[in-house]
Amino acid sequence: MTTAEIGQLASGGSGEPGVIGVRGATEGLYAKGQEGKEAKSFNRRVMSWYGIIAFLALWQAGPWLGLFDARFIPSFSAVLYDAWLLIKTGEFFVHVATSTQRALLGLLGAIALGVPAGACLAGFFPRATRFLNPLLALLGNINPFALFPLFILLFGVGEAAKFAIIFWSALFPVMNFTVYGVGSVDPLLVKAARSMGADGRQVFWKILLPGAAPSIFTGFKMGATVAFLFLIAAEMLSANAGMGYLVHNASMNNYIPRIYVGVLGIALLGLGMTALVNRLERTILSYKEEAKAS
Repeated sequence: MTTAEIGQLASGGSGEPGVIGVRGATEGLYAKGQEGKEAKSFNRRVMSWYGIIAFLALWQAGPWLGLFDARFIPSFSAVLYDAWLLIKTGEFFVHVATSTQRALLGLLGAIALGVPAGACLAGFFPRATRFLNPLLALLGNINPFALFPLFILLFGVGEAAKFAIIFWSALFPVMNFTVYGVGSVDPLLVKAARSMGADGRQVFWKILLPGAAPSIFTGFKMGATVAFLFLIAAEMLSANAGMGYLVHNASMNNYIPRIYVGVLGIALLGLGMTALVNRLERTILSYKEEAKAS
């Protein structure tokens, strides 16, 4: 760029010195930069759907083109039609509500026990935590589904057995991540709070839990994922409603499209539960950051 062009830019095109031209050019460049960022962000969001769209298109066209056997892999439109029949009768919502209720009850039970137990162990009894770590690791690595016959013997084939398997599968991820999060809190913060007269309850609520919140929410997500997986397995063995029952019943009656309806419903329900936990995490952690800033 020549000296004359710079002067012309600075004068705003009038030939007289000024800053209007520079300001306008800067604002224009900034606006173009913002537009470029928004376009890239939009493209990234759209691109994330390309794989799903391509998969559904292949699913729809595969049986028509003879790539798949329609008896075992029906077209996507056939699956949607069967899903519409279930939605129209209300049966689909009954299964979704039943599975959601079971999963939430088991997960909330695991949270109600796992978070206080993990925080107390790591925060107030670190030596006991080191002593119990091998036992907790051993129990956490036991496949919950392997204990299902024992749960049936203890609780029968009703809702209590399903709650037990969901509770057990979610308990150890929640507790272990809580122990890790509380153990990662800076001990100087605890000592400073105690030196200022804070009692154990205040240390627990004001220092330990807020400091361990990110790790605790990771445990929530892990617990929700594992609990939902084992819930579906439990419903396939012993249930008269739920998404697992829907898939199992369809397979027993050789109703192939309904199997895919159940599988898609399970996937969407799992995504919904993960999104719910992520939303709760963003809300609580953003509130925590705002409280720190104020």
